[in-house]
Formats: sequence, structure tokens, C-alpha cells
Amino acid sequence: MWDRLKQINPVFLVLLALIIVIAIISPHFLAPTGYMNFLKRAAPIAILAAGQLFVITSGGFDLSSGALVTLTVIGSSILLNGDPNATWWVISVMLGVGVCVGVINALVVAYLRVPSIIATLGMMITLGGIALTWSGGAPRGYLPDTFRFFGRTLIKDVPLIKILPVSVIVMVVICGLLWWLMHRTNYGKMLHSLGDNPKAAAFAGVPTVPVRMLAFVLSSLSAVIAGILLGGFAGVSTDVGTGLELQAITAAVIGGAQLLGGRGAVGATVAGALVLQAIFTLLNMLGFPKPLRDVVQGLILISAVALATYRRRKSAG
Repeated sequence: MWDRLKQINPVFLVLLALIIVIAIISPHFLAPTGYMNFLKRAAPIAILAAGQLFVITSGGFDLSSGALVTLTVIGSSILLNGDPNATWWVISVMLGVGVCVGVINALVVAYLRVPSIIATLGMMITLGGIALTWSGGAPRGYLPDTFRFFGRTLIKDVPLIKILPVSVIVMVVICGLLWWLMHRTNYGKMLHSLGDNPKAAAFAGVPTVPVRMLAFVLSSLSAVIAGILLGGFAGVSTDVGTGLELQAITAAVIGGAQLLGGRGAVGATVAGALVLQAIFTLLNMLGFPKPLRDVVQGLILISAVALATYRRRKSAG
């Protein structure tokens, strides 16, 4: 049994421990409204982290995802202009923008040989500038109920759980598709080999540019979907996506992803996002201010990276 326990990713044990602590402090958390609202709040970052994982596994970073979330919310509110009939074509346009952003990031990294952290940092600044210029630096327009449906609608009278947020359904579907792509297709194998050793992957016949491009596109599409959910229950804001890219990277690292590439699991990354949300929930319950939350997130990221580096060196030795 001890050998079996050692094979379990620690992130699941940490998540269980945090849930127990939260339930002790606030027994209401165990009610359907408690844990479903928790999952509703965690859904955007879980989707964002699952998409970010593809870029991390390939050996890169996507720092533009948070700015793309902001652009999605602001751009959708301006394009919609309060018209509920425009919801679907606006969502299609924003998904198209996400594809374009992912392709540009991948081309800059693959052909111009720019490190992904620099390329996506430039894209982050560019998208942030576009969003601020387009909106005039202040929220404009509003999101109709047809758009906000995905983020704030609750399906009531569901057997056993009573309520089911639509955002949780979206999270399960999107993360399930990403899990299948990562762990049940040849693309996932090629992605891991690319991140583990790019030169060896190229010699083995892996189409490195298309594999890397799809990883960036999936990350950008996940950012757009996360933006749609955040716009649904948070409304229009010019800083809605600020810092989310670091939260996504932190969630992936907590789940065991290697920042140098070659290793990552979608299920563990989603669990890492839930751990991050559970920590934030616990800090709020204890009355700690938001700046302390940022400190805790930074310490978690540093500790997780240090631990992952130590394990990699130990296994290599």
C-alpha cells in the first residue's frame, strides 16, 4: 500500500487536505452550493492552466494568455454593444483571434528563434495595449445575458448535487478534451518528446513546428474560453486577466509539470488549479488581504520549481 501511495501525485493529497481544512472552518462548504460555487470560481483558471500545460510540456511559456483574457472580455463587450443576437458571431470572432495569437506566438518562436518567454511577453504587452486603446482605458458596453450564460448560469434541481453551474460543465468538457489529446493521441507523445529533447524529436521525424504551433493555439483558445467564463460572472473590467498567466503556470507546476518541458499531466494540472483556488479561499476565510495572496502564490511557485528541479537532477544522477 505504501508503494501505491508513493505513486499518487502529491497534488491530489494536498487538495484533499485543503478541502478538509476548509470544511472544518466552514461546514457550509460541504453543501452543494458551497463546493459548486468553489468549482465555478476555479473553472476559468483550470481551463487556462490546462491549455498552458501544452506550451510548458513543449518546453516553452505563454505569458500572453492573461492579456488575451482581458482582450476577450473587453472586445466582446464592445462588439456586442448589448445585442444578444450577436453573441455567437462575437464568440466565433474571439476564438479566431485566439487562433491568430497562438499561430503568431508559435511562428515567432519556431522560425525567428525567439525564446518563448520573450515572444509571449511581447505579445502580452501588445494585446494589453490593444485592449486599453480599444476601450479608451475604461470598461465600455456590457455583456448581455446570452453571453454571460456560460459564466453565471446555474442549472437547478439536479439530482444529488441540486445545482450545477454551466461553467463547471464547460470546464469538464474542455479539460476532458485536452486530457484526451495529451494522453490518448500520438500528438501527446510527440509533444512530450519535443519538450524532452527537441533535437532528438526532430531526428525521429516529429514535425516540431506544427506540434509547437498547436500547443500555442490550444493555450490561446483556452484563454479565450476562460475570458468568456470570467466575463460571465465578473462582468467587464480592464484588468480581469491581470496575473492569470502566472496563476496558470503555478497551477501546472503544482501539478508536477516540468518547466523545462517533457513532462505534464492535464488531470494533475487541473488539480493544481483547484489547490490554488483552495488556498485563496482559505486565505479569504482567515481574513488575509489580497497582497498576501500574491506572496503565497509566489512562494508556492518558487518552492514547486525548486522541488521539480531537485527531482530532475536526482533522477538524472
